[in-house]
Amino acid sequence: MSQQTARRGGAGWALVITSVAGFMAALDNLVVTTALPSIREDLGGGLHDLEWTVSAYTLTFAVLLMFGAALGDRFGRRRLFLVGLTVFTGASAAAAMAPGIDSLIAARAVQGAGAAVMMPLTLTLLTAAVPAAKRGMAYGIWGAVNGLAVASGPLVGGSLTEHISWQWIFWLNVPLGLALLPLARLRLAESHGTGAPLDIPGTLLASGGLFGIVYGLVRGPADGWTSPLVLTGLFAGGALLVGFVLYSTRAKNPMLPMRLFRSRAFSGINAASLLMFLGMFGSIFLLSQYMQGVLGYSPTEAGLRMLPWTGMPMLVAPIAGILADRIGGRPVVATGLFLQALGLAYMSVVATTDASYAAQLPALIMSGIGMALFFAPASHLVMSSVRPSEQGIASGANNALREVGGALGIAVMGSIFAAQGGYETGQTFVDGLRPALVTGSAVVAVAGVAALLIPSRRRTGTQAAPAGQPPVLETASH
Repeated sequence: MSQQTARRGGAGWALVITSVAGFMAALDNLVVTTALPSIREDLGGGLHDLEWTVSAYTLTFAVLLMFGAALGDRFGRRRLFLVGLTVFTGASAAAAMAPGIDSLIAARAVQGAGAAVMMPLTLTLLTAAVPAAKRGMAYGIWGAVNGLAVASGPLVGGSLTEHISWQWIFWLNVPLGLALLPLARLRLAESHGTGAPLDIPGTLLASGGLFGIVYGLVRGPADGWTSPLVLTGLFAGGALLVGFVLYSTRAKNPMLPMRLFRSRAFSGINAASLLMFLGMFGSIFLLSQYMQGVLGYSPTEAGLRMLPWTGMPMLVAPIAGILADRIGGRPVVATGLFLQALGLAYMSVVATTDASYAAQLPALIMSGIGMALFFAPASHLVMSSVRPSEQGIASGANNALREVGGALGIAVMGSIFAAQGGYETGQTFVDGLRPALVTGSAVVAVAGVAALLIPSRRRTGTQAAPAGQPPVLETASH
């Protein structure tokens, strides 16, 4: 059985379950950042330890995403989704009860592993449950929820820390996870990939390569880019990824078939996703600090003022999904990326030590609409560019590239910020923030160019394809 389409509880249940699970996994990327001072006060530890509470999650999440997707394709996507959700929920409770900084870092690493198994399977399970004609709107809602989680991580973390305690950053996941487990077991249909055996050499090469690259990226700003461990991670990781590509071009059943990248649609949307997350993650990381450290807002006040950006996906992304169904995903994604780039460029101009909220508002609105227009059609383009039996690994690859982009964004924009400014005064912060935002804007604009390389295509219907055949797409000229 290559793809089971029987629906136990309908598309509605699948959308709710996968969206909430995706929200939990995406939220925990940046949710800890605004709670670090409180964590240090309670658990101790130096700056190096505190950075690892963020990096440990990013590292295991990015490294194991493709492996998690491959396990789901081989042993059952719903079954592995339940395993990943269980691990994630248990690790969240362990993080909340951590008696010391070392145990918190360990719990965060396990959390990331659970999320890596769970996250890529949300899209494949949703695709199996939703009829082809309605997938644009479903991907839109899924993308809106995930985009909101990424952008609101600092707000949620800061608000819970400010009004309750930092432990509730992690306790929040526990009731959600416990509620989702029986629902997923009862309401989601099982589906599989090709049934091919696990690609052990490919898994080791890809996981080792991603570990080296992501380790180097997340530790570079703190340890220095010339640190022996950072350089070893980057060079060894790069060599292993080259080996993975060479191996996968010759393997009989590779974990990630390299022929997928011959598709302009698959290559273009993955390049755009990596660059989009590079520019967006780095910008959110710095702007959340700007609003609190320079403009003097509390975490809650800063989060509320960022709602035109962070909350916009909830309003616009479902509409973007419908538009993608009508006119094709390429123009919607490209428009969103160029709007996001324009918003970041605008913010770089108006950012001052005493910038009024009215001056920032146009930039926040443009960025919010741009992010919303990207998320839904991007998921649509990824899933429609491969065969149904390969959607799991395609989702895993896309999520892995997004995570690498996010880690790269924080590293690159953090380095630019440190080189041009710093935390000494409000003015030095702004001096570092402006060139970093300009860089983020340029990177997202390049992502828009990558999106324009995707073939012009309108997805007006998808027919069930036999195993080993690509999905049938109706194309239209534009």
